[in-house]
Amino acid sequence: MTRLVVVSGLSGSGKSVALNMLEDLGWYCIDNIPAGLVQALVSHSLRSDEPIYRRLAVGLDARNRPDDLASIPALVADLRRSGLRCEVLYLHAEDEVLKRRYAETRRRHPLAGAGVSLADAIAEERRLLHPLIDSADLVVDTSRMSVHGLRDTIAQRVEPRSPGRLSILFESFGFKHGTPGDADFVFDARTLPNPYWEPALKPLTGRDARVIEFLEASPRVERMVTDLVRFIEGRLPEYEEANRGYLTVAIGCTGGQHRSVYLVERLARHFRPRYPQLLVRHNALPP
Repeated sequence: MTRLVVVSGLSGSGKSVALNMLEDLGWYCIDNIPAGLVQALVSHSLRSDEPIYRRLAVGLDARNRPDDLASIPALVADLRRSGLRCEVLYLHAEDEVLKRRYAETRRRHPLAGAGVSLADAIAEERRLLHPLIDSADLVVDTSRMSVHGLRDTIAQRVEPRSPGRLSILFESFGFKHGTPGDADFVFDARTLPNPYWEPALKPLTGRDARVIEFLEASPRVERMVTDLVRFIEGRLPEYEEANRGYLTVAIGCTGGQHRSVYLVERLARHFRPRYPQLLVRHNALPP
């Protein structure tokens, strides 16, 4: 079956990196294709016997005409109704991060020009692309992600996904570093006992045995684990019935070192037997 991934998002968020990674993985990739030609490309691929057309990736972004951009959600819906495996990957980043990236590369934003500042161009692009977010299967915030991290995300979440199987990511983070912008659900673990205030546990993480022992001694921690499992178990059938391809659950504590890491690891152990491709990311810990 032909599979199509639409890569979209803000300029400077990593779309070229994502498309290049898919190309390295053997996908047939076309960047900056006019939205009106996507249907013709899909029709051609379905008629062709060439294996190269079984996995297609196209870049659609603000370089398209505004009217064409507005038509993309309906186009995606039509392709899905036709039985095509069509997924939308949407990349974005915080404004200040995008400004810094443009300053470092000295490239011009596609919407910037005479009388249009970089800040105004970014704001206009967000407005133009906003309808695509509702069609997106996977939204990735690259603000705190390296090029290698984004390539790993594409390789681990987009490339291997089997039809009808959710790609689940559990990620820990520290609220003092900011909330992830790509999570479907965000949970707060800051009310749990904090190992940080125990001198012997402060330098450790939620993956270390002594921290695990400390947290598992608290009934509040066990109640939260039970509540989280019950909530996620209840949502999974809804995601699968809606043919959603991706689910990202973020759990935060103050620094993202102890409590959130422990909870993410507990959830991963619980759900991995049913979802063997489940991924874990600890945003505040070194790789």
